Amino acid sequence: MATIKLEIVSPDRMVYAADIDMLIARSTGGEIGILPKHIPLVTGLQPHAMKIHVDAKEQLIAVAGGFMEVTPEKITVLATAAEEPIDIDINRAQRAYERAQERLQLLRESPDTQGGIIDEHRATLALKRAMARLQTAKAPNPGA
Repeated sequence: MATIKLEIVSPDRMVYAADIDMLIARSTGGEIGILPKHIPLVTGLQPHAMKIHVDAKEQLIAVAGGFMEVTPEKITVLATAAEEPIDIDINRAQRAYERAQERLQLLRESPDTQGGIIDEHRATLALKRAMARLQTAKAPNPGA
């Protein structure tokens, strides 16, 4: 079966590099599947758990947003932050999720006193990042 090279890079390190069968990512335009020999594409990424398929197994990587460039031979993800399941502290991610939920609830109850639309957008992004980290960390181990 044909493969495509995937590199996921964050500002501080190379997070993932391998030949894969398929990538499912959440772009700013919606969810997208990338197979080998995909047409060239550049898109923004939303915070989500990116799905990597290799040898009929699925692996998740939490991505906090960024950009993705696709050529027929290679996918390059430039992520603002990215983590493999082993690198995620579930307790810390759970606390971040709860804080973001509380912040959104507070903004909904009294939007005028908390800074309005910008704070709500930031809280929503924090919630999405925390959800991606939790989903990634709690995914079953494909090798088990």
